[in-house]
Amino acid sequence: MRALGIDLGSKRIGVAVSDRSGTIASPLTVLQRSGRRNLDHQRILALVIEEEAERVVVGLPLQMDGRIGIAAKGALAEVAEMTTVLGVPVETFDERLTTVTADRALMEAGIRASARRQYVDKVAAAVMLQNWLDRRHP
Repeated sequence: MRALGIDLGSKRIGVAVSDRSGTIASPLTVLQRSGRRNLDHQRILALVIEEEAERVVVGLPLQMDGRIGIAAKGALAEVAEMTTVLGVPVETFDERLTTVTADRALMEAGIRASARRQYVDKVAAAVMLQNWLDRRHP
């Protein structure tokens, strides 16, 4: 099953995609927020269609203790809106520390801080999606 991973941010949306077997996640793109959620969701829909995704997995920014805080509540509200647009199942998955993991990987690859900002959101989406894939197929 091909899935899209989405890392919702206030300025950018990181997007990752799995291979067709649902085994490996790869960074795909970063969408700049338009200021209009419905437009952002239409852009995600275009990627769902283009990538032939059968499921969308959205990162849920839980607090470190696992509780649902303000950021997670906002993500859940956006997921509810997204579900009405995308035409495929949409689910959430814990994204704690994915941005930290992505940033560290980019640092270790020798990518400068200014350039890392261009990549970190889609790499974080890939980390989250890979965790989701691994949980499905241990």
